[in-house]
Amino acid sequence: MKELDNGSRSEETQQRTDNDGTTKPKKKTLIFGYPLSIFFIVVNEFCERFSYYGMRAVLVLYFKYFLQWDDDMATNIYHTFVALCYLTPILGAIVADSWLGKFKTIVYLSIVYTLGQAVLAVSAVHDITDANKDGTPDTMTFHVAMSMVGLILIALGTGGIKPCVAAFGGDQFEDHQEKQRSTFFSIFYLSINAGSLLSTVITPILRAQECGIHSKQSCYPLAFGVPAALMVVALLVFIVGSGMYTKVAPKGNIMLEVCKCIWFAIKNRFRHRGPEYPKREHWMDWAEERYDKLLIAQVKMVLKVLFLYIPLPMFWALFDQQGSRWTLQATTMDGDFGILIVQPDQMQTVNPILILVMVPIVDGVVYPLIAKCKLNFTPLKRMTVGMFLAALAFVVAAVIQLQIDTTLPKFPSSTEGQVKFINMNNESMVVKAGPETITMQPFESSGDYRTFDAPFELTVDGWNTTYKLVDGRRQTFIMKTYGFVNGYNSDLNVTVKDLDFGRIPTDNMSDYALVPQGEAQFIIKNGSGGECTYTQKLGFGSSYTLIIPSTFTFGPNCEQSIRAVLDINPNTIHLAWQIPQYFLITAGEVVFSVTGLEFSYSQAPSNMKSVLQAGWLLTVAVGNIIVLIVAEAAQLPDQWAEYILFASLLVAVCVAFSIMAHFYTYVDPTQIEAQFAQPEPVDKEKKSLEMETKASVEDHNEKRRGSHSSSDEEEPKQTKI
Repeated sequence: MKELDNGSRSEETQQRTDNDGTTKPKKKTLIFGYPLSIFFIVVNEFCERFSYYGMRAVLVLYFKYFLQWDDDMATNIYHTFVALCYLTPILGAIVADSWLGKFKTIVYLSIVYTLGQAVLAVSAVHDITDANKDGTPDTMTFHVAMSMVGLILIALGTGGIKPCVAAFGGDQFEDHQEKQRSTFFSIFYLSINAGSLLSTVITPILRAQECGIHSKQSCYPLAFGVPAALMVVALLVFIVGSGMYTKVAPKGNIMLEVCKCIWFAIKNRFRHRGPEYPKREHWMDWAEERYDKLLIAQVKMVLKVLFLYIPLPMFWALFDQQGSRWTLQATTMDGDFGILIVQPDQMQTVNPILILVMVPIVDGVVYPLIAKCKLNFTPLKRMTVGMFLAALAFVVAAVIQLQIDTTLPKFPSSTEGQVKFINMNNESMVVKAGPETITMQPFESSGDYRTFDAPFELTVDGWNTTYKLVDGRRQTFIMKTYGFVNGYNSDLNVTVKDLDFGRIPTDNMSDYALVPQGEAQFIIKNGSGGECTYTQKLGFGSSYTLIIPSTFTFGPNCEQSIRAVLDINPNTIHLAWQIPQYFLITAGEVVFSVTGLEFSYSQAPSNMKSVLQAGWLLTVAVGNIIVLIVAEAAQLPDQWAEYILFASLLVAVCVAFSIMAHFYTYVDPTQIEAQFAQPEPVDKEKKSLEMETKASVEDHNEKRRGSHSSSDEEEPKQTKI
């Protein structure tokens, strides 16, 4: 470790301020040639990405199982949130560059971010409104409102700091530290992936735990609380390094200047739309009356790339469904890998793992082999291939969904009801439901649910009535009278781990309850001290009704008289079948996203790379909005059909993009900008004449003042660099 004295030796202050407003530390501490300050920034980014991706990994399941939204509602709100997270970076960049500066923007918005995570964690505590202590919130409106407030604050925070943190890290290096700056960005990107990978492994494990004051439920407060704590750590670590940072003063945002230039060109062209005005080579040339030719040329280059961005949102529309539709698909699959149990929301970890493996392979093996084959695999062609691979991933997802659908129970529609009968007598029973006659053995069920769309006649041992089922619901009729049915002659209490089914009266049944997959041990007790342990293997997605018959007695082998009635079969399609679709979409991401960023950087003017970065993030936001529009407009009854629809749309967009790419001409921004670095011939003659006449300095300054005060209608200004 060594220290470099870069500023004043005043002992009263640890930092100095340059003439341009930039604040620098009095002494810059270096470790292996790197400023110590960047380590605080890298740790901050790791914790922030852990916080964001950890929260997002369990979000769609929180919507479905805690807020009790259906799959479509959960998907729509999820993608609305993601879209907002990618819209707010534009706001954060403008605030940082034009007003607060990067440091203050990161600190202030990180506070907002932390509050949002805390509010979301509190909203997931079911005991807050669970007055009757049954494990279900009594006022769901409170939890929904708190969740939405938390998500809005998180979107403002994470989006607002997104464009600032990496750029702030780059500000810590001097001009001669190009190599160290490049290495920093690699480490920075690694910290993002590390935070993402660890969080998508850990937070689903936390969610799968059971917690609560009055009743035990899936521990969403812990799954959201840990990311909130990591965000507190991220904020504190960043503030601790404050005295070591180089803080560049805000100098105005180039995006605003570009927008003003484009708006003036449009307005000026509209004002001079008559035939008496001569045409100009490009519509942006109508901005020459007010803006430099260099700026106009730079805007033209940016607009060429932004035009190519138009089809790109469709890729992100498919890509970001990993956290919504694909996670919901995983809930209907078997996650038992033998040596470990994979939660549905943990499958998202396949993407970052494959990214870390595939990026070096593609860059070091695939691209060089293609080059040796003398194939012109340009960046735009790579992006086209990436879009096609993502479409293919959704075709695979559709095939898997077709297989899953064959194993899922058929639930009643909004105009139908379903019923199952359970015989609680110690003798066989015959039940006639509508036209069907059902014979049930003692303490057995009628098997599959029967579906009725109208009132039906129910006959049991000569007694009959007409019954109308509740539409859209499944019902179980107890004939004598994942729940327990108590046919014993006294009240019983049933527990499994920390889950208490409560007191079950004679000839009654408990509510269904969620029990973790695996071997579940149920402890049955009565008021006289009797105790019996019953073990039932539960598969992913299975549902059982456990019957305690009237013949049940406490003592040895007591569990043998308990009958398990299978209501819903366990999931049989293994979760490993999702790996091919994750592989394809990750391969698509590698050749699309990485190449797209590289292409944008190479085609952007030196001072407008942030504009294209903002445009790139905007394509992600629009892609998530497309999911909302397509899903709502299509209203397809089958999920596999929706997957095919998205794949078809991306293929169509892929074809359009390939045509646009064919006509795109690659440019070298440096060469174009260099053309405007040379003074015009008229300027050269003017300077030569001034040298020959040896004009006074005062006259020369007067001419310069006159040139600067010319009106907008006069000849356009020439930029000299």
